[in-house]
Amino acid sequence: MKKNLDSQFENKYTIDLNADLGEGGLDDEAILACVSSANIACGGHAGDSASMRTAVRAAMRHQVAIGAHPSFVDRENFGRSAMHLPAAEVMAMVSAQIRALQAIAAEEGARLLHVKPHGALYNQAARDPMLARQIVQAVIEVDPRLCVVALSGSALISAAKQAGLAVAEEVFADRRYMPDGTLAPRNLPGATIDDVTLALQQVMRLIEDGQVLALDGQLLTLKVDTICLHGDGAHALELARLIRFTLEQKHILIGAAVR
Repeated sequence: MKKNLDSQFENKYTIDLNADLGEGGLDDEAILACVSSANIACGGHAGDSASMRTAVRAAMRHQVAIGAHPSFVDRENFGRSAMHLPAAEVMAMVSAQIRALQAIAAEEGARLLHVKPHGALYNQAARDPMLARQIVQAVIEVDPRLCVVALSGSALISAAKQAGLAVAEEVFADRRYMPDGTLAPRNLPGATIDDVTLALQQVMRLIEDGQVLALDGQLLTLKVDTICLHGDGAHALELARLIRFTLEQKHILIGAAVR
């Protein structure tokens, strides 16, 4: 995605900044002031009815798009351990979490707009077409108007498109990539970017050129609809503020991918 950013008042365009919230982070409210979409944990890896309600209310105050962030039911490992479950169990698990947040949002006068899987569920579905189709089927059963947010170029994006769902292809500010376009596993050295300056450089290359540097030095080309700013990183709030400030200085509009 090559854009001319030199002309400050011409060729304006919009990018979505999203954050995973409701996971026990201390800076959720402040991060919401920086982003345009929120993915709210809905009971699998984190979250309960009280935290979901708090997150929904906060998102509404900041006029941020609300999405569900379902995961494998695995609080002990924060949803980051791989699982291989029967199809019916996956669909029931995902749909139950989406419905839980959907009901709370409705009680608060809001509507869910998207679904973004979390952790191992997200990463496995990026590579596994069968798991991707199971997640898509769960989304359809709950509300076929929901947009699927998933790793750019992944199997989950393909499955959602094939089913006729809206998609938002996601890239990451603070994660490194493997040569095949998947996220580097967190146990690999350098898998996460802790330096906010380096993370900002990655974001701007993705926005300006649609490219990211993989761990092996390859340049990958990715479609960019939305950029994830993790809410639980050591410098999450600092990075969120820096990215928003930089985009505003370049007259790049920030807005939800789904409205």
